[in-house]
Amino acid sequence: MSHTAHIRSHRKPRRSASTIAMRAGVAGGVLSTLAVAGAAGSASAAEPVTQTLELPTLTADLSAQVAQSADATQQAAANYELRAERDAALSKAAKQAKSDLADAKKKAEAKKRAEAARKAAAERAASRSAERATLSASTTSGGGSTASTSASASTSAGASTSTSTATGSAASVIAFVKAQVGDAYVSGGTGPNSWDCSGLVQAAFKQVGVSLPRVSQDQSTAGTQVSLSNLQPGDILYWGGAGSAYHVGVYVGDGMFVGAQNPSTGVVERPLSYDPPTGAVRVL
Repeated sequence: MSHTAHIRSHRKPRRSASTIAMRAGVAGGVLSTLAVAGAAGSASAAEPVTQTLELPTLTADLSAQVAQSADATQQAAANYELRAERDAALSKAAKQAKSDLADAKKKAEAKKRAEAARKAAAERAASRSAERATLSASTTSGGGSTASTSASASTSAGASTSTSTATGSAASVIAFVKAQVGDAYVSGGTGPNSWDCSGLVQAAFKQVGVSLPRVSQDQSTAGTQVSLSNLQPGDILYWGGAGSAYHVGVYVGDGMFVGAQNPSTGVVERPLSYDPPTGAVRVL
């Protein structure tokens, strides 16, 4: 290679004046554009911005899900209502069963009381029959003179009581007990429509101001003991021993008495011969 050969220079070539001018013009245009954009931005910033939100459009799958959820809710409500109806029915049935049980218990208790009253009446009747048999045997064993005396006493009693007439408080007592004839006999009854024997006697004397004990045993010793041959209207008759009597009634004159006898007869008026008393007391 020749020493005089041309070697390329690494210096950059000088820019021409036209190139420099063109670049300056471009820069100026860019600056102008930025200025205009800045002014427009400022102006836009002063104005309110309205933003529109678009709601998502329901798709077919979403609509199906909504419908399915509504059906499930409706079914749940129907199931709840059905359970409520069943619970109400069960509660009503339980109340009805409880009421039926209470009624059955009441009927059973009433039946038991009636049976007890029937048995008590039967026992009293049996006791009276036994006492009559004992008295009859005693009279028979006493001989003719005793029987004659007894008959004479009965005749005297019949004569003395057949002509007696009640007055004053005795008349009021008799009117009261006669007014109750036909009422029911109930053990422990004290009126106004059902009685036991001592309840009727106590009520009869209470309305004339005489206070008597409640039970037959005590009423048989409440006054002065009187002979059956010397009865007066208003005397209290008793069956059994004095202080241990099991039945009482009121002598109403003319050989008759009124008493609450038993559940089968109720309150009745009967002759003394129907059920001869053991003794009598006088409180008026």
